[in-house]
Amino acid sequence: MAGIIIPIVCFAIIAYVVGTISWSIWRQRKNRGADWPPYPLINASEDEMDSRAAELRDRLSRKPLGAERARQLWDQLQQAKIGEGLIHQFHRDFCGHGLIRTDAGIILCDIQDGHFPDAAIATWATKEEFIAFFSRQSDFTMSGWAPDEPVFFTEDSWYRNNQRLTTAIIDRFRRGMNI
Repeated sequence: MAGIIIPIVCFAIIAYVVGTISWSIWRQRKNRGADWPPYPLINASEDEMDSRAAELRDRLSRKPLGAERARQLWDQLQQAKIGEGLIHQFHRDFCGHGLIRTDAGIILCDIQDGHFPDAAIATWATKEEFIAFFSRQSDFTMSGWAPDEPVFFTEDSWYRNNQRLTTAIIDRFRRGMNI
């Protein structure tokens, strides 16, 4: 008799444990929702996307950085180690624009994977050149929208305003705050 009851009781215990675990996993998955994407997807036409880009462009400040802010930016970059500087994004793939200190001065370059393997977009060897250039820049010009600013300008809609330098990012860096 015990030879029949013990296996049946063991089977019932195993079935109960497996059922409880399965039910718990199913309930967690049901309540969790979708993992990807972490934001709602939109199904926008190209015209709608262009309209949204224009709206964002029109919100960008056109106020120049000014000479004092540019001077402080140069001074802060000079405190960085060679090969380091203003890199405001550290993630995989394209991270936007960065300002890097080199032996010869400062370079503006695209940052990839938190590093700067791409060629320099522009270089400044002296403080005076750097201040003259950056003092006239604004969020609008640095975003790539201004055709009269060829260093930053692009016709590529993906590259325009994509993780570019901004006044806020520059201010955080020049104040010595971690980006």
